[in-house]
Amino acid sequence: MERPLYLDCAATTPADPRVAEVVARLLVEEFGNAGSRTHEYGLMAHREVGRARDRVAGTLDAAPDEVIFTSGATESNNIAILGLAAPGVARSKRHIVSTAIEHKAVLEPLAHLAENGFDVTLVKPDRAGHVDADALLAAIRPDTLLISVMHGNNETGALQPITAIADGLPEDGPYFHVDAAQTYGKETPALRHKRIELISVSGHKVFGPKGVGALLVRRRRGNRIPIQPLMWGGGQERGLRPGTQPVALIAGLGLAAELAEKERTRRMEICQRMRKQAIAELSPLAPTIHGDPQRGVLPHILSIALPGIDSEAIMVALKHVVAVSNGSACTSASYQPSHVLEAMELSEDEVAGTVRLSWSHLTGEVPWNTIVSILADLRL
Repeated sequence: MERPLYLDCAATTPADPRVAEVVARLLVEEFGNAGSRTHEYGLMAHREVGRARDRVAGTLDAAPDEVIFTSGATESNNIAILGLAAPGVARSKRHIVSTAIEHKAVLEPLAHLAENGFDVTLVKPDRAGHVDADALLAAIRPDTLLISVMHGNNETGALQPITAIADGLPEDGPYFHVDAAQTYGKETPALRHKRIELISVSGHKVFGPKGVGALLVRRRRGNRIPIQPLMWGGGQERGLRPGTQPVALIAGLGLAAELAEKERTRRMEICQRMRKQAIAELSPLAPTIHGDPQRGVLPHILSIALPGIDSEAIMVALKHVVAVSNGSACTSASYQPSHVLEAMELSEDEVAGTVRLSWSHLTGEVPWNTIVSILADLRL
C-alpha cells in the first residue's frame, strides 16, 4: 500500500540525504571515539566533532566553545533551566518567568523547580497564540533568575517576540533562554541577538539525525554562565554533558546546520508558498487559523480548527492520504487537550477540532482536492 504523504514535519523531519550519508560513513568506516587521542581513529573523530561545533557556532554568531552537544532540545532545556537552580539559590534568585505555551520539556522542569522552592510566573498568550513582550518584561522582579521563552510554537507556529524581549532586558538582568527547536535553521537571524544567552537546538527538526542537539551557552561580558551539570562522569562537553560523544550524530547535526543556513532563503520561500496554497485550498471549509501573520508565524506550520469536527475524526479520515497531528507529538501521545490551545482560551469546539499540518521544502505535491473532499464529507 502506498504510504500517505507526510505532513507532520513539526514533530520530526526526514534526514537530508547528504546528512544521512555522513552519519552512515562515520558509523561504519570512521567510527573512532573522539576521546581517544592516541591513534588516528580517535583523532579523526575528534576533528569531526570540532568541525561540527564550528558549524553550529557559525550559524549563531557564537564561539565554538559556547556550543554544548546534547541528545536534543529536551535535554538542552533541562540543562539550561535546572542547571541554574543551585547558582540561583546561592544568589537568592528563585524567580523564573516563562509562558503558558511552552513545550513540556520546559514546563515540567519549571514545575520541578516550583516544587522545590522556586516561584514561576507563566505569562499567557492572546487568542492567536502570541505572548506580549511588555507583559513578559513587566513580570521581571529583582529576584528573577531566568526568562525562558519558546521562539516558535510547535503547535500553532506562532512566533514569539524574542528580539523585543532581549532588547528590553537589562544588561545585568535575568539570563534569557530560548527554546529554538522549531526555528533553528529557519528563523536563525533572530537567535544571534547577544542578549539571548541560552539557546536549545534539536537535530531532528532541522533535517539531521534524532538523538542529538545542542545548547548554546553564551558568555556574558567574557564570563561563563554558571550552569551546573545534571550528570557527572567523563568531563565531556565542558563537564555539562558527560559521556562518550556520538560522533556520527554530532557530525550530522553540524552538516545539517550548515546546509540549513546556506539554503535557508530557498527553503523558507518554498514553505511560504505551500502555506499560502494550503490556506487557499482549505478556504471553502472556513477554518479558524491559529497564529497572527502580522505578528509572525512559521511558514511550515498551519494550525487550523474546524469546529464541529473532532480532530481525532479528521486524523482517522485522512490517515490513508496524509499524516497529520492534533498538536505536539508529546500531547498527541497522551490524548489530553492541548495546554497551548487551552492557554489561548479557545472554545471547547475549537480545541477539540484543531489539527496541525506541517511540511518542509522536501514535501511533495499535497493532494488538497482529496483532503478538502474528505473533510467536507465529515461535516455532512
